[in-house]
Amino acid sequence: MPGDDPTDFADGFSSPACLMHEVHPVYMGLSPEGNSNSDVAPWRQGERKRLINARMDLSFAKRDAFTADIAAKLDGIIGDVTGKYVSFFWPFKGEPDLRQWMAVVTAKGGTTLLPVVIAKGQPLVFRSWKMGEKLEPGVWNIPVPTNGTECVPDIVIAPVVGFDTACFRLGYGGGFFDRTLARFRHSPLVIGVGYEQQAIASIRPQPHDIPMDVVVTERRVLYR
Repeated sequence: MPGDDPTDFADGFSSPACLMHEVHPVYMGLSPEGNSNSDVAPWRQGERKRLINARMDLSFAKRDAFTADIAAKLDGIIGDVTGKYVSFFWPFKGEPDLRQWMAVVTAKGGTTLLPVVIAKGQPLVFRSWKMGEKLEPGVWNIPVPTNGTECVPDIVIAPVVGFDTACFRLGYGGGFFDRTLARFRHSPLVIGVGYEQQAIASIRPQPHDIPMDVVVTERRVLYR
């Protein structure tokens, strides 16, 4: 099973970038936006600011309701999670908070994972974690599992800043997500999650951008 063997990752990167959006690109030894052309990068930065501000303006009650709808749709997409390794993200700046759904996945026999930064310029790793287990502050105080087992995900749940109908994801600009997906030895199911208001006509994809398999919002499921 892919999740049992860390060598399922190719050399260089070992976790989807989007799960570590809190980590500044410079810390990871990467240039923001990779090789994006000069007009796309500033346009994306402006869109990020607009979309994140709009997301954070949502009330807590509305975010909770949207998150519940997203979790229900994820159940339908993933199906039986028994024996599967499912990577999540720690909620950031108004993102859907799927930690309660993590507990459901664990109860159904899945193994839930969180990403960890090991050292500057080194690959990220995933460690198992479930509700109640010990966490400690990681880089930029992102909570990371203290004693989790290192695994490789079968399913990647990734937050979006924005998305388009081709399932391209606008992230935080570090390029981690696309660089890492390009180096997976296996092909995990990659699911982007966000709110319907984060839909845009196009993220203006560049050669290095890799689309997700599915995008899930509170209103719909969008397949690539």
